Amino acid sequence: MDLQLSGKTALVTGGSMGIGKAVARALADEGVDVAILARTKATLQAAADELERATGRRILAVPADTSRDDSVREAAQQVVEAFGHIDILVNCAAQPAGQGPAPTLAEVTDEAFFGDVNTKVMGYLRCIQAVAPHMKSQGWGRIINISGMAARTPASIIGSIRNVSVVAMTKNVAEQLGPFGINVTVVHPGMTRTEKTAALARAAAEQSGSSVEEAEKRRFGGNLLGRAIDASDIAAVVTFLASPRAVAINGDVIAAAGGTRGAIHY
Repeated sequence: MDLQLSGKTALVTGGSMGIGKAVARALADEGVDVAILARTKATLQAAADELERATGRRILAVPADTSRDDSVREAAQQVVEAFGHIDILVNCAAQPAGQGPAPTLAEVTDEAFFGDVNTKVMGYLRCIQAVAPHMKSQGWGRIINISGMAARTPASIIGSIRNVSVVAMTKNVAEQLGPFGINVTVVHPGMTRTEKTAALARAAAEQSGSSVEEAEKRRFGGNLLGRAIDASDIAAVVTFLASPRAVAINGDVIAAAGGTRGAIHY
């Protein structure tokens, strides 16, 4: 299937590693010029250089902090000046879940809560506010917000609150932007294999006295497939949603976790 993405442009936040980097690679493979945004300049530029060599597309490194209004506005303007337009926004800049024990009720602090929500919820909203006028003027756009299965699983108080908030924000924004030809959706990854997985599996194996393979199976074996979902698998879903082919999906949530056990979601 031709996803009709050739010649489009995209801004991917959190694009220097993990799911964000995989999304940037998948979009570029479909003929998209991609700006990747993250806070650490050296890591970001290295990722941009790697992606550009691998895909042959233009990959622009844009250092920025999505927790700050001014930084987001400046980043969006830089992308528009470089590419001429922004067709796709993928919001992926957030502290990844599942990297350590979630804070208990007594351990949740104002600083931890508002810091996380400012980055993942307000940060996503800031980026949408910055690109929406450009998408509205051209009468087309795709916005995909990466949230997570903590929206449906009570494993982390802060994680669940922030992820549910992303869903509510997405639906509200889709209501307002839909008439302008802009689709806004959410993707819920579950436990996903990224560059950090090997180190986390080794640490878990040492702590439990098991093999790395056993530790990884415990970490990823909870889905219906019984195996790990890779960042590239999530990127494939996002790339379809970013395309004109996904016009029928708007304001909705796509779970991309390999199938969860138990509850029926409808």
